[in-house]
Amino acid sequence: MDNEFINKLPKVTEKEPSALAIMLNEIGTVKPIHEGSHLFHEGDDANEIYLIKSGQIQISKLTADGKELLLRVCNSGDIVGELILFSDNATYFLSAEIIYSGEVIMLNKERIEKELLSNPSLALEFMKWEADHMRKFQTKIRDLLLNGKKGALYSTLIRLSNSYGVIHPKGILINMAFTNRELARFCAATRESINRMLSQLKKWDVISIEKDGRILIKNSKFLRDEIGCEYCSIDICNIN
Repeated sequence: MDNEFINKLPKVTEKEPSALAIMLNEIGTVKPIHEGSHLFHEGDDANEIYLIKSGQIQISKLTADGKELLLRVCNSGDIVGELILFSDNATYFLSAEIIYSGEVIMLNKERIEKELLSNPSLALEFMKWEADHMRKFQTKIRDLLLNGKKGALYSTLIRLSNSYGVIHPKGILINMAFTNRELARFCAATRESINRMLSQLKKWDVISIEKDGRILIKNSKFLRDEIGCEYCSIDICNIN
């Protein structure tokens, strides 16, 4: 199992619990999760959603040609499996693989639906939370569909710079090294195609690559213009 690049992502501390998170903790059941296993696979019958207490989970989807597209890296305080709510005969739309062992709060689908229907303020909080995540998902898919593998790579570089970027005299340095194979998983592409696109960006002086593998973005405007970037807030445009 190739999860080395996910292991480079920092573990985060638990977020300040919201009213929604407090309610989920009260009605759910704690379940241990173990590195290398899955909470669920795409297409499985869906009866639960999960609130992450500790550990780290990656959310991915298989493309039509069998490649894995990594969509989210979820940490403490995040909810996964939420797309099944308020749908009949639900199945999971995505897969959830555990990268760091920890614990989740397991919540019965029917129970959480009942709680949300009986508490309008919590339902509104959940709707706002879900809308933010759907917007992240939609922008990633949009970049891939409208601009192909190039758009996926360019948007991934922008998201990585928003998540891990530091100011550099020549631009923005992504302060974490990723191999071409690792970048390919964010783009549902092959390592070879990522290598070709990065080489072209270096030729155009859009990026350079440090000796340790970190990418320096020297012309982020070029990347943004190429994908029709809407200059979303960092809360939306990030890799998590």
